[in-house]
Amino acid sequence: MSELINNSEKRKELLKHMILQLHAGEAPAEARKQLVNLLQKIPYGEVVEVEQELISEGTLSEAEVLQFCDIHSEALDGHIDLSGMKIVPPGHPVDTFKRENKELLKVVDQLEELYKKGASLKDETDISPWFLEMKTLFNSLMDVEKHYLRKENLVFPYLEKYGITGPPKVMWGKHNEIRELLKAAIEVLNNPEGLHPEEATAAVQLILKPASDGVADMTMKEDQILLPMVMDKLSDMEWYEIYRQTLEIGFCLYDPDIEWKPENIDESQLEVSDSDLIQLPSGSFTKAELQAILNTLPVDMTFVDKDEKVRYFSQGKERIFHRSRAILNRDVKLCHPPSSVHVVEQILDDFKSSRQDHAPFWIQMKGKFIHIEYFALRDENGNYLGTLEVSQDLTGHRALEGEQRILSYSK
Repeated sequence: MSELINNSEKRKELLKHMILQLHAGEAPAEARKQLVNLLQKIPYGEVVEVEQELISEGTLSEAEVLQFCDIHSEALDGHIDLSGMKIVPPGHPVDTFKRENKELLKVVDQLEELYKKGASLKDETDISPWFLEMKTLFNSLMDVEKHYLRKENLVFPYLEKYGITGPPKVMWGKHNEIRELLKAAIEVLNNPEGLHPEEATAAVQLILKPASDGVADMTMKEDQILLPMVMDKLSDMEWYEIYRQTLEIGFCLYDPDIEWKPENIDESQLEVSDSDLIQLPSGSFTKAELQAILNTLPVDMTFVDKDEKVRYFSQGKERIFHRSRAILNRDVKLCHPPSSVHVVEQILDDFKSSRQDHAPFWIQMKGKFIHIEYFALRDENGNYLGTLEVSQDLTGHRALEGEQRILSYSK
């Protein structure tokens, strides 16, 4: 059998045969065992090639591969040879994908611990706080949307360019399944009233756990199959294009702290011909000048667009509230604890309906007086564009007395 295992074509034939056995439902437990025992270590590229061949030959449709891919992925988990995978430099888009997967798995592990609490529920009063804990973690899992969007819109088009169309479509289908599972989980967690302990634990097993398991399973498919393959296929120039566009979508639970740029890259091939100048009715500036202006203003600013996605935050030297780029393009309601989401929803609803344009707050925080304001942004015709949050430490201003008319630089 060793000569069979060491021959790529024979190994792929055997892999294809095993997958078809699994799909046919012929003793799936035995088929899994044979798959693991006979093949031991399968180069990651062969898994993708076999899926592509099954679809291209018409042996299985994309829908059939989608329906059963979790079964053969489970059988292959830990038995795929990654020894030939290229080294991924820090800051590279693949490095970011992998680090995001680690953060997602941390959340899944926390949920697994919470699921166990279901066994100790005594009555209905225990359900709401338990559901609230899980809802906070599921809000974090919802951030996987940006992870999937980057794959679908930045990575998959390059795979299709190389003729790899089947596996991306199957994976996209799994993304959609997971999206629906996560939405169902949030809906359940939003409505704990009236549930008995038995019903709550049943909801965990039927809805919540399949959702978190789906997220975890996808990290395996990426780390062991997709990411090694795209590292082989895509050029540094293509990866740099992906890197440059990543910020338009945002990060998932992780904010890269290392900038990445491949060696010997020709920036002129990437630069657009349009001027870098941003022209406004009252003047103009370059992007660098605009960034310096926004980061020099003595306030923290966060912009939420009309679709309630966080699109921008300023990066001044002394931020009042911590922000990381992982919140970009995230639903703003998911950036707040469940206990205060109703306030955010009220402000956004009032701004969108034009009932209000301004909402001020002030708080005492760590000995400082913090002033927070929300402003509705509208165009010249009054159409709602989004909301601007402006926060400022006014502690020093409140202590001012008299006048200062003589030049004196602050230290």
